[in-house]
Amino acid sequence: MGANEQAYVKEAFDTNWIAPLGPNVQAFESAIEDFVGNNVHAACLSSGTAAIHLGLELLGVATGDEVLCQSFTFAASANPIKYLGASPVFIDSEPDTWNLDPVLLEKAIKERIQTGKKPKAIVAVHLYGMPYKVEAVHAVAKHYGIPVLEDSAEALGSSFNGINCGSFGDMAILSFNGNKIITTSGGGALLAKSKETKEKAVFLATQARDSAPHYQHSHIGHNYRMSNVLAGIGKGQMEVLKDRVGARRRNFEFYKKHLGDLEMISFPEEPKGYFSNRWLTCILTPSLEVREKIRKTLEVENIESRPLWKPMHLQPVFEKETSYVNGVSENLFEKGLCLPSGSSLEEDDLQRICTIIKGELR
Repeated sequence: MGANEQAYVKEAFDTNWIAPLGPNVQAFESAIEDFVGNNVHAACLSSGTAAIHLGLELLGVATGDEVLCQSFTFAASANPIKYLGASPVFIDSEPDTWNLDPVLLEKAIKERIQTGKKPKAIVAVHLYGMPYKVEAVHAVAKHYGIPVLEDSAEALGSSFNGINCGSFGDMAILSFNGNKIITTSGGGALLAKSKETKEKAVFLATQARDSAPHYQHSHIGHNYRMSNVLAGIGKGQMEVLKDRVGARRRNFEFYKKHLGDLEMISFPEEPKGYFSNRWLTCILTPSLEVREKIRKTLEVENIESRPLWKPMHLQPVFEKETSYVNGVSENLFEKGLCLPSGSSLEEDDLQRICTIIKGELR
């Protein structure tokens, strides 16, 4: 947090704009729209999970439907599918970006159609800030007429061919949770292609109250709107977003420079045309044993690291759901590790981490 965030929050108190509406909300939404570009319309909400829920609802997902979802992701990408009474169908990753495999995606679509269950939507994730294979995924989606909800929770500031993440899908979401590249402590945003869709999202996010002098409701709504106080934090955070992206990318480059010569560590590269915000610096090791050796050594030094996401198709809560797998995400989960990646890390911190890892592996 910086001085500007505090000033905008104080302004919310001083003007008594506390509720989930007000000038900070409007300003935060405008800042997001200006940054992402491509004529997106932002609705600030209480969380990224709420944004996925609302986005799927606006795409028409309902009880009995199937939604194709990237398996290698955080549970929040998949949970809202179940909120709506639909079923997730999990799709494994390709090895280049670790994201949704377009070949498996098309295979799944063909097979689901053959069973009489054409998927209602696709949830594609830019994992760890690395854009998914935008052209290939959207070509498949367009061919079969299935809308894409673009999960950019980890990818604000990332781009593909110079176009910012958050503008590729029929709808997209952002997260401002406490661990994201910018934060409002908790919060998220739904990005729509039209002003009308945004207005419908805001309507549903504020309990779907009809225009009447009394409380009247013709639709089921949600309490999903962001408060003016938290939006003040977000407004200030947007002013330093480019600095945050720069800090995360410097972390990655430092780790790669100081650990890249170790045979037992490799780093994911950016394919041509890809720009990752490097939200988290991730490494791959030769085995589970090596990964755990590094993680536990850091833990002894009170340094947190964490395995990559456990795929959704391996999660107990989703074990009965349909999945299309190729072993990529399971291999990444077994061998991959997220290193400390905060924007406030100093060079001394990074050097200490690298020294400990080198000492353990050499």
